[in-house]
Amino acid sequence: MGHLTSEAAIHEQVYITGMGIINAIADSVPEFAYSLSKGVRKFNHLADKKVNSRSIIGAVLKDFSLEKSFNTLGGISKLPELFLSKAVKHTRKASLSMKTAVASTAEAWQQAELFLHPVKKDRIGIVVAGSNLTGILRESYYDKFQENPEYLTPQYALQFMDTDYIGTLSELFEIGGEGFSVGGASASGNVGIIKAYQLIQLGMVDVCVVVGALADLTNMELQGFYNIGALGGRRFINEPDKACRPFDKEHEGFIYGQASGCIILESGESVKTRKVRPFARLLGGSINLDGNRLSNPNITGEAGAMKRVLDMAGVKAEAITYINAHGSSSPLGDETELKAIQEVFTKHSRGIYINSTKGLTGHCLFSAGVVEAIACILQMNGGFIHPNANLENPIDNTLLFPGKTAILTSVDFALSNSFGFGGINTSILLQRT
Repeated sequence: MGHLTSEAAIHEQVYITGMGIINAIADSVPEFAYSLSKGVRKFNHLADKKVNSRSIIGAVLKDFSLEKSFNTLGGISKLPELFLSKAVKHTRKASLSMKTAVASTAEAWQQAELFLHPVKKDRIGIVVAGSNLTGILRESYYDKFQENPEYLTPQYALQFMDTDYIGTLSELFEIGGEGFSVGGASASGNVGIIKAYQLIQLGMVDVCVVVGALADLTNMELQGFYNIGALGGRRFINEPDKACRPFDKEHEGFIYGQASGCIILESGESVKTRKVRPFARLLGGSINLDGNRLSNPNITGEAGAMKRVLDMAGVKAEAITYINAHGSSSPLGDETELKAIQEVFTKHSRGIYINSTKGLTGHCLFSAGVVEAIACILQMNGGFIHPNANLENPIDNTLLFPGKTAILTSVDFALSNSFGFGGINTSILLQRT
């Protein structure tokens, strides 16, 4: 490993041993790999998601069923009966976000062979990435509550708190180590991954589940994004699949996407003990702040996050050949991120493929970091870089972007960036195993 310095050897090695995904273009990790390789997009007009009383463009789930999702995992009969009965009981009246969290975690848990080769429950932790997750649930109760407050379901006392995800998932999967939820706006997924990594580094747990929760936004939140100038889709209102255009001159704002993603991190020692196959190694992650409550991005902050994770991991800049950018399709955001990349990598930036999974999935907000980490791992293991299908006129012709078809290439080290409102900058570093 000529690209690793001796500094990296002092840390506990952390691996990804399980992944799970539910989004508009995939019901499972294998389907996600296929959709990425083919550049599948499913952007549509959303009848129940509106701004200014008009439907927006987005990539959302349709007719999701937990039972169908379990069947996708190889058949309900292959999942433990006790788990299945508990899952059905706990999600009967649950929100879409909760149901998809259970589904993505079940896939990752199965992939990590934790049903077959369990770890002591007090050595497993969980981090749920996302905040204010119950807006759509609260909205569904509101009219009835106004009419008859006393008939509000007692369950709401549990449901309205984000910690309900911790309680539900820890009970279903018998997790007894540390657990908490984290909020970092659109950087929440990466924040969750980094916190889980740190728990393993500190020796607090051997395995840590990271769940990127689905952001099921109400029209009020969508209107807020529109009013602040962040939401796109106006220019291509009659061509939904062309609306999300990261790094293209006709980008105009993010396109909403729904997804729940889960990755399972595991210490190198636990991987050896359980004899499981890791999908990638997580070399580290960095979080820093701009000291700014607004939505505008900052070159120094974004560059600082990338520099810091490279330094922490002891990886040379020239080792990076792929960056899964935040790339939200926002004019200012895309331009700022490219300048930050150029600041970090200087001349080498011209030899790095810069890509955005949001061009296929939409901006999945809280879960974006987890979804895009999975996308990175699938590309590294599959020997390809997925298309950026709507990139027709790049905003910078000196840099390297994929186009309308996948590129067959080998990637050993990849950065994945996520940035959030409030000046939250994050970057994680993945290595192919």
